[in-house]
Amino acid sequence: MDMIREPKNPIIIPEDVKPSKDFLKVDGVFNCGAAKLGDEYILLCRVAESCREQDEGYVCVPTYDEREDCLRIEKINREEIKNRYDMSDSRMIFTRNAGGAKKIKYLTSISHLRLARSRDGIHFRMDEQPALPFQGRYERWGMEDPRITWMEEEERYCITYTAVSELGVVPALLITEDFKQYERIGAIFPPENKDVTIFPRKIGGLYYACHRPVPGEIGTPDIWIASSPDLIHWGEHRHLCGVSEDGWENGRIGSGAPPIYTDRGWLHIYHGADADNRYCLGAMLTDINEPGRMIAKSLLPVLEPEEAYEREGFFGGVVFACGCIKDGSMLSVYYGAADDKIARAVVSLEDVFKAMEAER
Repeated sequence: MDMIREPKNPIIIPEDVKPSKDFLKVDGVFNCGAAKLGDEYILLCRVAESCREQDEGYVCVPTYDEREDCLRIEKINREEIKNRYDMSDSRMIFTRNAGGAKKIKYLTSISHLRLARSRDGIHFRMDEQPALPFQGRYERWGMEDPRITWMEEEERYCITYTAVSELGVVPALLITEDFKQYERIGAIFPPENKDVTIFPRKIGGLYYACHRPVPGEIGTPDIWIASSPDLIHWGEHRHLCGVSEDGWENGRIGSGAPPIYTDRGWLHIYHGADADNRYCLGAMLTDINEPGRMIAKSLLPVLEPEEAYEREGFFGGVVFACGCIKDGSMLSVYYGAADDKIARAVVSLEDVFKAMEAER
């Protein structure tokens, strides 16, 4: 099965985004949640920024100062980095213990959430400032990878995102009706966990969500499912889908866009990565009344990083979807490409179903 890429891809690039502060530069705009608000297409984008200038003797990284309630520059002495830290990954600065194990000490960029709007789903205009500010100690290193679920029975949007700090990676929740005012619910799962997607309607009187815990010693990063009476207290955690022994999803998998209701089941567009961190998209179907029961799954990716804008960028070889919009029988998938730009692809639901049926 081939998704049809938008000829104008990528549809949003870093140059389209104004930095949130004068001392920052935009490194990437990617991994966006997607929704319809009236006749308008809404993307809630992850925008990653780093320090515009570096001092000769220091590495400068941005961080949120909770006490001062502002973004500031933190300077790390380069000699100290040489002796104590590891900068082999451009995204992170690690410390090493005596045994050689690495631990993240700083991120080289900090991400916030920003809105983009469109009438046709292709040509977007970016807001000039973040949708909402950082808040509290769980967001000191940023807000990442939002997913938007339209709760049709309640007429409100539930937005899950990843709050990042030195305390870990925490899934958090926002609620809005208009993308102007937001109610912060806060952390809904403990670290380390991410890729939380909420189902768009209750099932048997309960809310359901997929999530992706990251085991520290035993196990692999797999997709789990949980239920809740109120979107805050989650339980009945069950394993839904795991990594493969080899192939395109043998490293980790996680939910992508929120599940989509169809007459055949809940359609999940998810991501998988191999041992070399090459990210692709897959499709999975779960039962309407038993959302934790998988009934079909694609064995091959439904989208792979093949185009230059997907293979080359801040972190190449990545397609990563956080948002889909269903228009009749078609599905528009908005995805991050190479961790620095946003692209769009469309596919018919029937083609997705056939791909899964052929490989069930």
